Amino acid sequence: MNSSDVVSMLFSSQTIGTASIPLVLFSVVLAFAVGLGIAAVYRFNFRGVMYSSNFTLTLVLMTLITTPVVMCIRESIQLSMGMVGALSIVRFRTAVKDPLDTAYMFWALTMGILLGAGQFLLTAVAGVAIAVLITLVCKWRVKNQNCYLLVLRMSESAEKQAAQVVGAVRYQRLRTKTVSQGAVEATYEVRLDKTEPLLKRLHDVPGMQDATLVAYTGEGA
Repeated sequence: MNSSDVVSMLFSSQTIGTASIPLVLFSVVLAFAVGLGIAAVYRFNFRGVMYSSNFTLTLVLMTLITTPVVMCIRESIQLSMGMVGALSIVRFRTAVKDPLDTAYMFWALTMGILLGAGQFLLTAVAGVAIAVLITLVCKWRVKNQNCYLLVLRMSESAEKQAAQVVGAVRYQRLRTKTVSQGAVEATYEVRLDKTEPLLKRLHDVPGMQDATLVAYTGEGA
């Protein structure tokens, strides 16, 4: 038996549990497509200040990597226990800025697990359902919570009139206030449907130096 016969025999008999190599390749390609779908949903619904393309790539890779791992360990108790032991000593130190990002990470892992287990129909149903629900929740959040940080820089003489203008907003809360050498800097948390009218009224206040609105996605509202 020559070397070519040995190689052909190895590839002809190579399986992962009950899965054939074509099925493995199909699952990996499908995982890549599902990961891209999750990344697309994340990008479409992103409402933060700074969009991270690295996090989007991470979602794709998490789905892609999880699938072959699950396909490898699902037929072997020894591999399953070894994987649990290996993952138990891994410590992830990357901070997640938005709690919603954690949901996307679990979504990517879940899709990878389902694909690795061969649950293609469940993957399709769960993937579409989660995508629709996340989109609806994000649209509802944006519609009902247009939250901003309003940063004002002004003279002391303008403080009272500016406070009256900001006080006319239905929801407003003073976060910080700094006074130094006749100048005042104040930060408010406000919720607005339209930003232009408030900025225009503040601009007309005598002694107003600067009025800045920043999209606010933090907690504690």
